[in-house]
Amino acid sequence: MNRSAIIGCAMVMLAAVLGTVARAETRPLTLGTSTQGGGFSLYGDELAAAINAVDPGLKVMSRPTRGTDENIPLLEQGELDMALVQGTVAYEALVGVGRPRADLRILTAMYASPGVFAVRGDVSARTLDDLKGQTVVFGTEGSGLVVLADYVLEGLGLDMRRDFDAVFVSAAAESPRKVIDGEAVALWGAGVGWPGFERVAGAPQGARFIGLDEAQREKVRARHGFLMPMQLPAGSYPGQDEAIDTVGSWNLVLIRSDLPETLAYRLMSAIDKAGPALTARLEQAGETTPANTAVAAPERRLLHPGVERYLVEIGLLE
Repeated sequence: MNRSAIIGCAMVMLAAVLGTVARAETRPLTLGTSTQGGGFSLYGDELAAAINAVDPGLKVMSRPTRGTDENIPLLEQGELDMALVQGTVAYEALVGVGRPRADLRILTAMYASPGVFAVRGDVSARTLDDLKGQTVVFGTEGSGLVVLADYVLEGLGLDMRRDFDAVFVSAAAESPRKVIDGEAVALWGAGVGWPGFERVAGAPQGARFIGLDEAQREKVRARHGFLMPMQLPAGSYPGQDEAIDTVGSWNLVLIRSDLPETLAYRLMSAIDKAGPALTARLEQAGETTPANTAVAAPERRLLHPGVERYLVEIGLLE
C-alpha cells in the first residue's frame, strides 16, 4: 500500500472515531428521576431544563422512573445516561456494600438529605420514641428514602416494620395525603423543599418535625459512619421555627463511566454555570455546586474523569 493510500485510510478511521464521539456528545442524554410528585422528579426536571438553557447542544431529557432502586440498574444496563440516586444507596453501589461495585461515577452532588419525620401538628408525639407503634408513612418501597430510614433506625436498634405500623406507597405523591387525612401520624422524608413535607406543613393542621438527639446521632454514626451529622435549617417549612438536628447523606447524580470525558466535563461546566438560575427555581439546588461535589465524593476515584478535570481546573482539587 502506498503512502497516499495509508494516509487516506488513517483519515477515514480518524473521521469515524471523531464522528462516534460527536454523536455520543450530541444525542439526547437521558436523566432518570423518580415517580411523579417526589422531590427527585421535581429536581430532575429543573436540572435538565437548566443544563439545556446553558448548553442546548447537550439535550438532556428527564425520564420518570421508580426512583433510586430502579435508577442504578437502568444505568448499569445503559438505558439511562445519568440518574438521581439517594446518598446511602449511591454509597452502597459505588463502594460495593452488599453487592458488586457498580461501574458508575459521580457527576455532581445534588443536595444534602437530613432525614426527619414530619408529624401532624395536632398529634402529641415530640420524639422518635413517641412514634413507636404509630402509623408512619415511609415512602415507596425500595426508594432511597426508605433505605435511609432503614439505616437510621437499624443504627438505633429499631426496625421500621416491627417497631412502627409502617405504610408504603406506590407513588411518592400519595404519602402526604395519608398524613393530612389522618390515616397516619407522621411522614418520613429528607431535605429542604421536599414536596411531601411542603404539603403536610402547609395543610391546616400544620406539622412538627422530629430529628435525632445527640446521643441518637452518635449511636447511628457509631454503626454507620458514612451517615453525616446534618441539620434541617430553621424556616425550611411553614411553622418550623427551629433547626432540627439529625443525620443524613448527600444525594448524587451518577453517570455511566463509559461516557466520554469531554461530555462529563461539559455537563459539569453547564451545571456550574446554571447554578444561580437553578437555585432561583429550586431552593435546595443551591447545594448543587462543584465545591459540594468535591466534598460529597466518598473517594476521588469515584468522580467521573471529566468532572475531576473540571474540579482541578477551578482549583477545588489538586
